[in-house]
Amino acid sequence: MVEREPVVCDGSSLRPEDVVAVARDDAPVTVPEETRADIRDARERVEEIVDSGATAYGLNTGFGELVDERISPDKIDQLQTNLLRSHASGAGRVLTRPEVRALLVTRINALAVGYSGIRELVVDRLVEMLNRGVHPVVRSRGSLGASGDLAPLAHASLVLIGEGEAVVDTDDRRPQPSEADARMSGQEALESVDLEAVTLTAKEGLALINGTQLTVGLASLFLIDAERALSAADAAGSLSIEVSMGTDAITEPAIHEARPHAGQLETARDVALLLEDSEIILSHRDCDRIQDAYSMRCIPQVHGAVRDALVHLREAVETELNSATDNPLLFSGDRIGDRATGTPNARVISGGNFHGEPLALRLDYALSALTELAAISERRVDRLINPNVQESHLPPFLTPDSGLNSGYMIAQYTATAMLNELRSIGRASIDSTPVSGNQEDHVSMSAQSALNARRGVSNLITVVAIELLCACQAAEFVDDDLGHGRGTDLVYDAVRELVPPLEDDRPLHDEIDAVGTLVRSGLLDERIRSVLPDSAA
Repeated sequence: MVEREPVVCDGSSLRPEDVVAVARDDAPVTVPEETRADIRDARERVEEIVDSGATAYGLNTGFGELVDERISPDKIDQLQTNLLRSHASGAGRVLTRPEVRALLVTRINALAVGYSGIRELVVDRLVEMLNRGVHPVVRSRGSLGASGDLAPLAHASLVLIGEGEAVVDTDDRRPQPSEADARMSGQEALESVDLEAVTLTAKEGLALINGTQLTVGLASLFLIDAERALSAADAAGSLSIEVSMGTDAITEPAIHEARPHAGQLETARDVALLLEDSEIILSHRDCDRIQDAYSMRCIPQVHGAVRDALVHLREAVETELNSATDNPLLFSGDRIGDRATGTPNARVISGGNFHGEPLALRLDYALSALTELAAISERRVDRLINPNVQESHLPPFLTPDSGLNSGYMIAQYTATAMLNELRSIGRASIDSTPVSGNQEDHVSMSAQSALNARRGVSNLITVVAIELLCACQAAEFVDDDLGHGRGTDLVYDAVRELVPPLEDDRPLHDEIDAVGTLVRSGLLDERIRSVLPDSAA
């Protein structure tokens, strides 16, 4: 196995790329010593409050509507265990291995911020579970995004106390949590990697489950996939312009300086660089038609708006990754006013940092943006294959013997089906249903927004993969003596390494999947980086 650089969970510097490195590439996790000091300090505040007998939510009270129920000192530890058991009430599909790993690394980093009051021992046990390949079986549905992602985090945290279920990596196998025959009890999973179950004490159950880590973990995976899909859509659109004998006048800087949206400027620049030195474009520049259809002409404006939406989401994700999102939070007495409970040196504040609204709204916005990206990509597919609108040099449905062969006709059907599903995915953040006896009377549904976004970006990648296939096929009907642009040549070669030109009809599903993997893996993006500035998203 390739040794990977550890991802440092210091509560302040985790990025979506780091989450992906842990979730998909099995990078190990470490918590630095300077961060551990903050974790210990917060824990000392919890112990001071418990010892003093002061009433503090989550330390010696019930939860939600049961906040006014005082818990006797001898039952405080049992309260935290009961919390995990009662809240592990999720439903739906089981999270995938990368999704579970994303949830765990983001939870570790949130605890490392240093306001949660959990023991260092419990944080270390989470780190060891992740590094030794213990992956809890976590149901995906049940979170309302306030008070955080309670049910999924409870399923994950049960394994820490030797309960629930998990799957464990072996030297030769990385099982998915959904594989029923690979599951074992939490206790068996810990024992298989020489770890002991922990006994929770005051505040720790609440610290483990009260936060937005399912949402932000999934949002991190989504964001990287979406950025890669956008890069691939820029590449596909550039190749589509080229092989349809379109014009590169749409990249003229003066147009975009007259309307200087950041994403539009960046997209226009990238498309110009991808098409740079294209002999195909140069071959007809003197006889350009006045303008191309919107799906070609408006790539900078549409793709650029999608880019701006993803930048907006990235800002929220990067902030959330490095925030304390549970409740209550522990502060030293000299840092806050007199609104908090506790003791003079250790104060507790109940707030709402668990509320996922900052992520929910932006995830729904990003999903809407990706739907538009899929829509414009599908329209370019149509312009390449449709004999009623395509250029005369391209045969119907991009097959040399149309009629006998159907070529890429049905590939467009698939793109359209993916687009229709994208358009039908609801925007979760506009809904709120009161729970917990109306104590929690407004919730964000941020986890559902993240799940929707994950589903949506998969559909988008399929649509973009189909455009890439069609654009490369259209290139087979362009004069062989004319070369592609600096970037479009790289795009064509990357696809052709996986998929040969279509001469006679054949099943296309595996080829669509292969090009989709090229996009999702980031390999296509890596190819075209050589002709684009480092600042490109």
